[in-house]
Amino acid sequence: MRILFVEDDAMNRRVVRDMLDVAGAVMVEADLAEAGLQRIDEETFDLMLLDLRMPGMDGFEVIRRVRERTDAKRDLPIIVVTADTAIDLTERCIAMGADEVLFKPVAMDALFDAIGRILARRSGGDLLF
Repeated sequence: MRILFVEDDAMNRRVVRDMLDVAGAVMVEADLAEAGLQRIDEETFDLMLLDLRMPGMDGFEVIRRVRERTDAKRDLPIIVVTADTAIDLTERCIAMGADEVLFKPVAMDALFDAIGRILARRSGGDLLF
């Protein structure tokens, strides 16, 4: 599984990379939203992890741009990973087109559960990560 993590904080990327390594997933990093969108243009991913609050373009704009694509990449599963605790944040992210929302600090079981739920929904079965 190839996962793109768009996150401006290097330590957060490292922690998640270590978690994904346990599962044998390949994580590709982008430290800014613009770089993440470019990676999506150039490469194929099974899933994207996305921080909401980054310098320049925020994660909401990334979600909008991915969902407005006219190719198959518009359906790329997106898990928002955020420290933002606004009361309606989960609903807002889902309404924008995110598949799941996780709050920092991310626990490995929560990350794997979210990935498993997305894979199960996408496959129509009980596929677990």
